[in-house]
Amino acid sequence: MRTASIVLAVYGILLVVGALWHAIAILPEQGPEIAAIASVYLGLTARRTLAGAVGASVVIGYLSDLLSGTPVGLYALVSGGMCLLGYAVHRRIVVRGVRFTIGFSIFVALAASLLVAILRWMTSQPTGTALSEAIAILGPALPTAVIGPLLLRLLRRIDAAFARTHRERDAALEGLVP
Repeated sequence: MRTASIVLAVYGILLVVGALWHAIAILPEQGPEIAAIASVYLGLTARRTLAGAVGASVVIGYLSDLLSGTPVGLYALVSGGMCLLGYAVHRRIVVRGVRFTIGFSIFVALAASLLVAILRWMTSQPTGTALSEAIAILGPALPTAVIGPLLLRLLRRIDAAFARTHRERDAALEGLVP
């Protein structure tokens, strides 16, 4: 139920941000990497097994593919990989504190954008010049730095709502692995 709630909340955020992002002319062309942040969060907070978190991440990536118009499966694969990355580091770092959360969001955006560029190159999809590809990799970092901490706070609140004990609820709100 927790994972389904996270997927549903992220889908709503993808809808709202996707609709508003291109309507405001002063914003950069590339939006924030919402699917990547949510996937890493699912990997960071995978409780018992990794299968449910990766499955939810692939669903979030697929929904992002459908809403953004990218080739179907691109962000689904990237989101699954980002979930695995989050799971790989979940015992080594604690993502809390404003500065660290912003830095972590930038790292996630750069890693996801780089993975997208590598997958596009490996599958012979059309790519631009080296400068345009560098801009495509670096572009989502700033919007993700702004949206990432807010999204992580919302996902922590969802985790806290599904906590079984007061101790788990406090740990979820602080950003600790429950």
